[in-house]
Amino acid sequence: MCDHVDPGTREGFILVVETPPTSITRQRNGSDGEIRRDELADFLRTRREAIQPDEVGLPNGGRRRTPGLRREEVALLAGVGTTWYTWLEQGRDVRASLDVLESIARALRLTPAERNHLILLGRGEQAPSLCSPAEKVSPAVRRLIENLGPNPAHVIGRRWDLLAWNRAYSAVFGDPAETPKSFRNTLWLAFMDPARRELITDWNKGARLMVARFRADSAKHIGDPAFEELIAALNDSSPEFRKWWKRHEVAGSGEGRKTLNHPLAGTLVFEHAVFRPAEQPEQRVAMFSPLPDEETPAKLAALLEE
Repeated sequence: MCDHVDPGTREGFILVVETPPTSITRQRNGSDGEIRRDELADFLRTRREAIQPDEVGLPNGGRRRTPGLRREEVALLAGVGTTWYTWLEQGRDVRASLDVLESIARALRLTPAERNHLILLGRGEQAPSLCSPAEKVSPAVRRLIENLGPNPAHVIGRRWDLLAWNRAYSAVFGDPAETPKSFRNTLWLAFMDPARRELITDWNKGARLMVARFRADSAKHIGDPAFEELIAALNDSSPEFRKWWKRHEVAGSGEGRKTLNHPLAGTLVFEHAVFRPAEQPEQRVAMFSPLPDEETPAKLAALLEE
């Protein structure tokens, strides 16, 4: 302890200064590993306390003794054991794998810079790049959708970019080749292309569901610059997207029924199903089968003839 006489007080008054916290003491006497573990513990705690439960879809009711999320809630979101996460926050001498730290970074919604800092503290090494490799559609999948005849089909990538489509898809939804490649994204087109908005019946319901599905997919790519760029562009450009994105709604995708208002053919009704290629599980093949309602097969045949 250090004694200090305050000249502004009565003579002999002593101000007692507390002993520095353990983390500072270790910085003076401890190893680099101990310092990093202390820094990691403090970093995880402050990031955890900065997130409110409703921001990550957790109930916010009841009395909470700690600000932000609880440790067990972070562990649940990250898919790791509560004890393991607690050890990290306690500065224990454990070494988390890169996958565990990436999962924690996504659960805590860290920015790219924060994610890099977390990995550097947790593993003592620079974080690998977040940039995803370019996506390619296998020749077999391309042939599959091209040979579906009057059934519209397309392939989207991890960020919902349009990677491949057949002639029937172009006839119904518009030819993606006429759109610049940087804007060839199904979410962007749904919100920003007037023709696509007119095509979708009950656009508000359908577009809101798309946002919920995209949020579920994007959770696996938090911090990816490509995802951040798309989300930021939509937030800036579309008030509807901005409103729905803030709601943190999530939904899955699969089979369904889709009714469209085609500018030439009128009402078209399809069943659709979504499949993931085994070799590229982050890609999705969506196939649309025309239903007899509204004479959809005949209308679709006429469109393809034209």
